[in-house]
Amino acid sequence: MTDRAPLPPVLDQLFRRESARLVATVIRLVRDVDLAEEIVQETLLSAMEHWPFSGVPDNPGAWLMVGAKNRAVDHLRRARGFSQKVAPVLLADGNAVSEAAEPEPIADDLLRLMFTCCHPDLAQESQVALTLKLLGGLSTGEIARAFLVSEPAVAQRIVRAKRTIAERRIPYEVPPVAALPARVPSVLEVIYLIFNEGYSARAGEALVRTELCDEAIRLGVLLGELLPELGEAHGLAALMEISASRTPARVAESGDLVLLADQDRARWDRVRIDRGLLHLARARAQGSPGPYQIQAEIGARHALAASWEATDWRAIADLYRRLAALDASPVVELNRAVAVSMAEGPEAGLAILDTLAEAPALKGYHLLPATRADFLRRLGRWSEAAAEYRRALELATNLRERAFLERRIQECERPA
Repeated sequence: MTDRAPLPPVLDQLFRRESARLVATVIRLVRDVDLAEEIVQETLLSAMEHWPFSGVPDNPGAWLMVGAKNRAVDHLRRARGFSQKVAPVLLADGNAVSEAAEPEPIADDLLRLMFTCCHPDLAQESQVALTLKLLGGLSTGEIARAFLVSEPAVAQRIVRAKRTIAERRIPYEVPPVAALPARVPSVLEVIYLIFNEGYSARAGEALVRTELCDEAIRLGVLLGELLPELGEAHGLAALMEISASRTPARVAESGDLVLLADQDRARWDRVRIDRGLLHLARARAQGSPGPYQIQAEIGARHALAASWEATDWRAIADLYRRLAALDASPVVELNRAVAVSMAEGPEAGLAILDTLAEAPALKGYHLLPATRADFLRRLGRWSEAAAEYRRALELATNLRERAFLERRIQECERPA
C-alpha cells in the first residue's frame, strides 16, 4: 500500500478557516454542539485521507460543506424517531448536493453561532473559550497556551458552556431586532477581550500573541460583514487593526517593550492602518459613534501623526472626554490622564490620577502606579517615581513588562 502523501501546510489554514462555517451549518441541522463538532471532525479527517490521493478539489470549501451536511443527514436518518418525512425536506433543502456545487450562503448560521457563543447566560471566560473553539477553530490546547492556563481548565470552561446551553435551552438564533442592542455588546466585548489578551498578554514571557490578535480581528470583520449597519462592529475592527499596526515597533529585537513615544513609526504596518481607516470610515457612515469607534478615532490620531511630539494631544484628550461620557470607567479616565498630561502637563495628569486612587476596578492594576510614576519622572521627582515603579513591579505579571519597570527603577535611582 502506498504511503499517504503529506498534506500541504496551507490545508491547516484552510481547515481552520472552514471549521466555523461547517460547525455553524451542522449545528443548525442537528441542534447539538458536541455532535456538530464530531461530524465536522469526521469530515476533516475524511479530507485528510482522500485529498492526498485524489488531489485537493477545485472548491475545497464546497467539498467539506457537502460532506459535513451529508454526514449530518445520515445521522438524522439513523436517529431514533427520525421522521421519514423530515429527510426529504432536508435533502431538498440542499443538504445532499454535488461536490462541485457552490456552498450556500451561511451568514445567518455564523451569526447565530456567534450570538450563541456570547450569550449572557454563559460566564465570560466560557464565552471566550467557546468562541475561540467554535468560531476560531482553535484546539483546546491552543486556547490554553494562548491564555497561559491549563488545558483541563479550558476544557472545563467549554464543557460548562455547552452544558449551560443545553440545560437552559439557549436558542441557536440571531436575537430579534428589538433585543440586538442588549446582546451585541457582549459579542463585541468577547472579541475585544480576545484581542487585548493577544495585544498585551497578561502573563508569561511574550508581550504579544499575534495569533489571538489576528483571530479577534477576523471575528470583528466577520461581525461587520454579517451586520453591515452595526457601526460599532466596524469601529471595533478599526480599533484592532490600527492598534495591531504598531505591533512590529512595540517589541524590540530583544523582546522588550518599546513605549509608543519611543517607537520607530517607519516600522508601523501601513497596510493595517489603511484597513483600519477604511473600517473607521464605515463606522462613521453609520452615525452615532460608540465607545469602540471613539477609541478607533484616538488610534487614528496616533497613526496619522508624524511623530510623538506632533500628536494632537488636545484632540485626543477631548476624544477621551467623549469616551468617558459613554463609558465612565476608571481605565478610560486613566488613559485620559495620559492625554491631558501631554496636552497640559504632568501636574494636570496627576490631578486626574488622584481621583482614581481608590477605584476598585484599578486595585491590582499595575498601569495605575506605572502611569503615576511616569508623570513624577517627567517632573523630576525621582524618588517618588521610583517608589511608584516598584508598586507597579509588584503587580505586573508579564515578564517583558516587569523587565521594563525594573529598567525604569534603575533610571530613577540614577537620574542623568
